Amino acid sequence: MATASDAQADQRSRWFIDPAALMQIKNLTLRAKTVVEGFASGLHRSPLQGFSVEFAQYRPYVLGDDPRNLDWKLLARSDRCYVKQYEDETNRRCYLAIDQSRSMAFADVGYSKAEYGRTLAATMAYYLNGQRDAVGLMTCGHGPPDFLPPRQRAGHLQHIMQLLQRDSRGVESDLSQALCHLAGLSRRRGLVVLISDLLTDPESLYQPLGYLRGRGHETIILRVLDPAECELRLDQSSMLNDMETGKQMYVDPEAAAADYRQRFDSHQQQLIDICHRRGARLVTLTTDQPLDVALLELIGNTSSMGIPARLRPSGRPVGAGR
Repeated sequence: MATASDAQADQRSRWFIDPAALMQIKNLTLRAKTVVEGFASGLHRSPLQGFSVEFAQYRPYVLGDDPRNLDWKLLARSDRCYVKQYEDETNRRCYLAIDQSRSMAFADVGYSKAEYGRTLAATMAYYLNGQRDAVGLMTCGHGPPDFLPPRQRAGHLQHIMQLLQRDSRGVESDLSQALCHLAGLSRRRGLVVLISDLLTDPESLYQPLGYLRGRGHETIILRVLDPAECELRLDQSSMLNDMETGKQMYVDPEAAAADYRQRFDSHQQQLIDICHRRGARLVTLTTDQPLDVALLELIGNTSSMGIPARLRPSGRPVGAGR
């Protein structure tokens, strides 16, 4: 007999959208909207409902604000339009950082890690914008990063979508420099979400994660991998090309499979340990998994922002490898 938890898991699986079907939607904004609204429908809650209802202050109404937030009594008394701001609106800022190095172009399921990653970023930006949170974006990879500071204003979400739709110019991963750069730009504490395959030296992340923590940021790392990268599955001996360096390597699958698995697990464990030491949360996703999994992580972290660290439950970061 199926247990209650099995029944709940089966019900949740029906909420989620198959990534292969989702990637058929060419418009990135529509793709993100589909995930967020489907996710919210499954939870029986509106994607526009904030977590906090604690009133903080008034501010003048500007074009693009939701008229439902107007204080009509104050309008009647003063003949001026003011919007109510709540504690979650004034405190929450999110910085999305997406890896655009060439390794993200790997694709074995019909779409690349880069396409999956930009859809993740678009979905989170769409959700946060609907929550009236300030969201920004930075591209990581080779060369100077593009950066949009966190804002909550009309048209800002469209600017984020346009930046996400640009073709990747990255070659080799330089996440360390990009994250240090982000730490210098982010003067106010917030939530940092890094989307990357993390195919880099784990120790290179130790210092920049420390900088982010020193700035008071909560950090989530969404590691995006293609299922073919989790296991070495070659039918015959082949010459493989490194997508970032162009280096060629001869591989005998029978001889290399066990060594590949050992190296993969070792690399993953190093990432988990470094994230644990730096207070970051690591979640590993494969490109055949629904994007709603990452949205759950985002909601769990944004709902706890503003709560003093001593009052938040502590826990080891998740290294949810396959």
